[in-house]
Amino acid sequence: MRRIDALSITLGIFVAGGVIYLIFQVVGLDSLSAGIWTQALLVVGLIGWLSTYLFRVSNKNMTYNQQLEDYEQAVLEKRLEEMTPEELAQLQAEVEAEKQAQKEQNL
Repeated sequence: MRRIDALSITLGIFVAGGVIYLIFQVVGLDSLSAGIWTQALLVVGLIGWLSTYLFRVSNKNMTYNQQLEDYEQAVLEKRLEEMTPEELAQLQAEVEAEKQAQKEQNL
């Protein structure tokens, strides 16, 4: 996220709080009650956003994690493309041997 995006979001939330405050006053709440309810709504919104953030962190569904996985996948694909047929056959034989050893170890 760019700095201007963060500033825009912050300004938007600030303006939304003011608009909600005005709506509460138009509905008939006094200024003290309108301020309390506005703050309550903004805190609930903050807790909601925080819960979605923590959910993404716990599931490792963050932008950095996805970029890292994509990079690792691209590096592996590039290495496979550069291998000769003999090297590919040797790698496949090694993988099969490891699978066989793992099967025997599990029995």
